[in-house]
Amino acid sequence: MKNNNKSPWAWIPTLYMAEGLPNVIVTSVAVVLYMQMGLTDAEIGLYTGWLGLPWIIKPFWSPFVDLCKTKRWWVLLTQLLLGSSLAGIAFTLNTDFWFQGTMFCFFLMAFSSATHDIAADGYYMLELDEHQQSWFVGIRNTFYRLAVIFGNGVLVPLAGILQKIYPDSHAFVWSLVFYGVAALFLGFLLWHCRMMPKAKADVRNNVTFTEVTKGLGKMFKEFFTRMHWRELLFAIIFIMFYRFPEALLNAMSKTFLTRPQEDGGLGLSLEEYGISYGTVGLIGLLLGGIVGGWLASRDGLKRWLWPMVCAITLPDAVYIYMSYAMPDNMILISSCIFIEQFGYGLGFTALTLYMLYFSMGQFKTSFYAICTGLSYLGLQVPAMFSGFLKDAVGYQTFFIIVMALCSITFLVAWFVKIDPEFGKKKKD
Repeated sequence: MKNNNKSPWAWIPTLYMAEGLPNVIVTSVAVVLYMQMGLTDAEIGLYTGWLGLPWIIKPFWSPFVDLCKTKRWWVLLTQLLLGSSLAGIAFTLNTDFWFQGTMFCFFLMAFSSATHDIAADGYYMLELDEHQQSWFVGIRNTFYRLAVIFGNGVLVPLAGILQKIYPDSHAFVWSLVFYGVAALFLGFLLWHCRMMPKAKADVRNNVTFTEVTKGLGKMFKEFFTRMHWRELLFAIIFIMFYRFPEALLNAMSKTFLTRPQEDGGLGLSLEEYGISYGTVGLIGLLLGGIVGGWLASRDGLKRWLWPMVCAITLPDAVYIYMSYAMPDNMILISSCIFIEQFGYGLGFTALTLYMLYFSMGQFKTSFYAICTGLSYLGLQVPAMFSGFLKDAVGYQTFFIIVMALCSITFLVAWFVKIDPEFGKKKKD
């Protein structure tokens, strides 16, 4: 029994909006900002590439979140730091040291966001039982994705609109945008102070540095000895490579839709891109995530693993079709994007649930942080080289290669072991 009567609907949507928004700002919006501020592509790639580091190495400080204070305390602290870093970016953009100041604030945001991920996911696992976790996994993924869409589909166009009003001051316009997002995070903080219940399992720990160090050693020992080495290896490989084809496809699918036809793309306008990918695709993604969570909560993850594997891979074939047919019918293009995004939303549910399943135990927060770090590493590294591969072979061959590499997802899913009862609603 819970010690509160607050519905998870009161805090899960906003918590995962607050988790997703800093990530998209650091990894996507920062690129547009620095491009408009005059940095070269080489400089942008070098500096913004480092900003993704905290999400990869966050497992190394996750034990401190596990052992010090409560997960709820960390969530509220990091949301305060995220709001402060956003305000810091807004302020330093209009100074002579704008680059050094914004990079410092982006790094603060990245580390705060990575820590927020650890605490929020840990709180989610402590506050909800297994059935609730399965049911709400689609909801949390949905609102995380909404945050991503908000970053790319609202903040960037908003800056463009404001630049028509203030055409001679990119720095001033972007500072207005970042002040607005800082105010949004202040709202998140105040809302969660009131609506996030104090979970019974989320106990306060007041420990010394020596105890934390011992806990860190115990956590890593438990991680590497909790199962047979072969089963552990297969689990890590699954987490890292389940989304390998999607890692290659993600950025190049967007450039394919917007590049002119003479460069092999469909040549969609920004308005057409917003309708097909940002609206129809988003609907498909949200529906896929919700359906995936519902199916897994009804029948368990193991029952739906292979359908979800097929869902996250086979719909990628729509890009092979479009690269050869070069359709100009928006209904057809939008339908293809809907199919692919629905499949991704449905299939991604399997990875999220498996990481929750793998993380069960005494150090569930730290284990889940390790899993998300491995997943992020597996997603980021292939994406870094996807552009080089596409430029070498062209869109048509590139999409065929991506489709062939879907075999990796099937292969890594073949070897993982899952309890057939995991995720099912427990009978009274």
